[in-house]
Amino acid sequence: MLKSAHTDLNYLTSHIAQAIRSAEAFEEPFYHLVLDGIFPADVYAEMQELMPSAGHFRALAGRGNVNIRNDGSSTRVKVDLFPEYLRHLEGRRKTLWNLVGAALCSDVVRDAFVERLGPGLKRRFGSAYKPTDFFPIPMLTRDTSGYRIAEHTDTHWKGITVQLYLPRDESLNGVGTVFSSRGADGKFTRVKQMDFIPNHGYAFAVGDNTWHSVDPTGELPMSRDSILHTYFVDQTAFQKARNRGKRVGNFLKNEFRQLGGG
Repeated sequence: MLKSAHTDLNYLTSHIAQAIRSAEAFEEPFYHLVLDGIFPADVYAEMQELMPSAGHFRALAGRGNVNIRNDGSSTRVKVDLFPEYLRHLEGRRKTLWNLVGAALCSDVVRDAFVERLGPGLKRRFGSAYKPTDFFPIPMLTRDTSGYRIAEHTDTHWKGITVQLYLPRDESLNGVGTVFSSRGADGKFTRVKQMDFIPNHGYAFAVGDNTWHSVDPTGELPMSRDSILHTYFVDQTAFQKARNRGKRVGNFLKNEFRQLGGG
């Protein structure tokens, strides 16, 4: 059982930050961290027990509606891990996911990612960045049968991409994210695939060489659950307004859906 919210937040942020600092770093095909044991075992077990129900997720269409099936349903759905979205949850479920969202949005966790991803951040920004230049957006995502995403490097609005896998066991291993390099001829070479196993994940600073993809999943026996935690570049006044405006806009869309409007 979770303890007091204040104590647990310190406990959880400290654990996540330590997992980031102790993560193994790799140079190929681009600088990235492989994260393991991100959440304490007791918290991870509660996350499995208290997953939001299907009705709390809403479609994440993706760029160009890439996730939308012919029947209008989405292969990827999400729950934003902010208090204004999570207020529709109840009891222990609401307490837990608010705690997870607060920990991921903490300065302690952000600073750990910025510190460890320094080589990738310097490649893109030079020395002209600081921890406060990154705005966190954590989303609980659920991928279902037919999900896939082709090789891409992420939009320039993003500064850091983190994905934390949340399976119950290792039975879906083989559907993890693929990291690739791109040759001068434009062809991709697969370099490594992340293990889709419990409490595991990766992080990288977004750049023009951070090619990654997910193979077509086909029919899945269970959903591919993860937290997609993105730090958006937050350096200029325009970027700051855009990031906060998107958060408000997504909140309004979610409220409209909760009222039965879509």
